[in-house]
Amino acid sequence: MLKLCFRSLLCLALSVGLAEASAQAADSTEARPAEWAQPVEKDYNLYQMSPTLYRSSLPDGGALPLLSKLRIGTVITFLPESDKRWLSTPAIQQVKLPYRTNHVDDSDILRALRAIQAAEAKGPVLMHCKHGSDRTGLVAAMYRVVVQGWSKEDALDEMTEGGFGDSHHFKDGVRYMMQADVDKLRVALANGDCSTSVFALCSLKSWVNSTTTAHHLDPQVLTPAR
Repeated sequence: MLKLCFRSLLCLALSVGLAEASAQAADSTEARPAEWAQPVEKDYNLYQMSPTLYRSSLPDGGALPLLSKLRIGTVITFLPESDKRWLSTPAIQQVKLPYRTNHVDDSDILRALRAIQAAEAKGPVLMHCKHGSDRTGLVAAMYRVVVQGWSKEDALDEMTEGGFGDSHHFKDGVRYMMQADVDKLRVALANGDCSTSVFALCSLKSWVNSTTTAHHLDPQVLTPAR
């Protein structure tokens, strides 16, 4: 009789434990908003943001079959090192846009967003940094806000709570996002401007180059005064 009671209690405890585990798993699944980037491959911290945009940590040669399956046409890295060490597939275009979140400015974000949009026109894109959290996370959040029209609050929630990495890495990205002028970024992106400020270094370089070109092409400048 005692053995029977013990077995019954054990079975009951196991049943309760399994039920709680299932409920927790269901809650975990339901807790992730459907509009957030969805997990594809845990080993590479790989998530799908849209039908044409993916984000991940630094891949390796073992990821090539997966990239082929996802039909990735362009890989964008935010690291200073080239992807040539692991990416040898001629069919996949490589773009290198290194930057650091603690020195980021509007020109870095615009360059990244413009590269993503240009690549998306040709097919699915994968963007990555080393861990797939801070640099990739900031660009992903700014893509959500500037291109897809999300609010800063929603994009920041996904960036910091989406399971992409340790949240303490995001402080520089959060600081940039909070002060970013989204309307100015949208206008600059649409106009092809390199920054939101005419006093930015890239804007000044562009102005100098255009002035120099105009000086060489203007016949009145070339014609000696009489």
